[in-house]
Amino acid sequence: MNKGLAGCLVVGGVLLLILIVGALFMTGLYNRLVAQDQQVQGAWAQVQNVLQRRADLIPNLVETVKGYAAHEKEVFEAVAEARSRLAGATSPAEAAAANAGLTSALGRLIAIAENYPNLKANENFIRLQDELAGTENRIAVERMRYNDAVRLFNTSIKRFPTRMFAAMFGFKEREYFEAGAEAQQVPKVKF
Repeated sequence: MNKGLAGCLVVGGVLLLILIVGALFMTGLYNRLVAQDQQVQGAWAQVQNVLQRRADLIPNLVETVKGYAAHEKEVFEAVAEARSRLAGATSPAEAAAANAGLTSALGRLIAIAENYPNLKANENFIRLQDELAGTENRIAVERMRYNDAVRLFNTSIKRFPTRMFAAMFGFKEREYFEAGAEAQQVPKVKF
């Protein structure tokens, strides 16, 4: 075998090895991004799940309070409107804004209940209030998990060398579930 042919085979072998290593690197990178993207999607689904749980509890709570406070129509309407906004939210930002509005409306509803001693002692109301409190805690936990998954994913697609390939694979930065400005305000209760 002559030196020229041997040199070509060595160069060809090295190039083939580089291509194989590069392909393995790209496959591993892609699979990691897919796994993180799926984690974000799963976390968001869980946020939606607990938000839906709360939305499902609200009609029972409203009906229980309505029996005692029939003249508080504005509060009931505000709760219903906030609940439907949450159900129609299509992004984390919309869900966060709707969630803040619902939290405010529920605060007013609970405040009304405080003015009706018989209602406060009602077993259904107490159970619903406890379930709602538990659901609020679940929402906080699931929002935190979702935001952690988003942070991990967003950090991954911004780091070098992943950044160079993330856009090529179609991965884009995900949106955090953040509380809106209205969540910073204490609900105003008027009688």
